[in-house]
Amino acid sequence: MRREVRHVPVLLGEVLAALRPVAGKIIVDCTVGLGGHASELLRRVGPEGRVIGLDMDGANVERARAKLGAVGGRWEIHQGNFAGLPTVLAAGGVERVDGVLADLGVASPQIDDAARGFSYRQAGPLDMRIDSTRGQPASVLVNRMSQEELAEVLLELGDETDAQEIARLIVERREKRAIETTQDLMAIVCEARDFTLQRAAGAKLHPAARTFQALRMVVNRELGNLQRLLDVLPGCLASGGVAAIISFHSGEDRLVKRAFREGLEGGVYEEITREPIVAGEEEREANPRSRSAKLRWGRRG
Repeated sequence: MRREVRHVPVLLGEVLAALRPVAGKIIVDCTVGLGGHASELLRRVGPEGRVIGLDMDGANVERARAKLGAVGGRWEIHQGNFAGLPTVLAAGGVERVDGVLADLGVASPQIDDAARGFSYRQAGPLDMRIDSTRGQPASVLVNRMSQEELAEVLLELGDETDAQEIARLIVERREKRAIETTQDLMAIVCEARDFTLQRAAGAKLHPAARTFQALRMVVNRELGNLQRLLDVLPGCLASGGVAAIISFHSGEDRLVKRAFREGLEGGVYEEITREPIVAGEEEREANPRSRSAKLRWGRRG
């Protein structure tokens, strides 16, 4: 579930082929993360070009600034939600750009930091906020949502077949004691799915993985933010500009596919990927995160 020991830019070659970052172009990386994609884009646009990065996570922003600073050239990174891309561009005096990249999801340092509460494998507060200064942590939602709401979220966003039983047990247990930590929730999910903790730890896909993914998406309003980005993208792209989006969840991919298809039918995009681009065998072996990655792109008319 989007994990790796070190950060490797997913589908890097495919992203570069789609965006064509040659000298002088202006490219936006909406999810700059640790700067892996952005640094390679910056090298290719050269001193005449410009890379603009966004990320909701302040820690990612600092890491990416260090990485891009080592490359040089013209670049800037802003902490903020990519749904506000037009505002960022306007503030920087940029009307249209030549390319936009969004690599959805979370970076490995976020998962590996137990204090962030993303990981079912590490003990920590049940938080899951990408921007820890905004919104409500997952613990608040888990202890407040009704059984029906929880089951719906787990089924629709996590494709969790045991959604009803997990939701029932969450509600039952929180009546006795509030669910406050990642381990509290992980143990409940394992019990609901009839997994011992030892068996869960050795499973290829941890039984709590889908539950944690679904809650993280709700906490950070990921589908809503993605839809907003897809809505504003055409107005941010210059003629011939390309939007490239890497998704890891079927719901994300459906939104991207629909937006590009409707844009093509409406004359907004002149060309789109008909099928998602996926990682080759070598990348999948070297970088487990790439196994569920799907890249789609659309070129503005």
